[in-house]
Amino acid sequence: MSEAQIQNYNEQIQTLEAQITGDMFADMEIRDKIHNLKMERDGVKPTDSSIDCVGCGS
Repeated sequence: MSEAQIQNYNEQIQTLEAQITGDMFADMEIRDKIHNLKMERDGVKPTDSSIDCVGCGS
């Protein structure tokens, strides 16, 4: 992954983090998007899963 792609992920994450209100239920969707972006950026997938993100329910 290029430095520009990583920077793009970081910018998207920062934008989403700025939208967090502190209300757990209202923030669930935003936090889920942040989690998915971080997993894509870091190249992480659930342990023992050949399916990215679907295996953990994210």
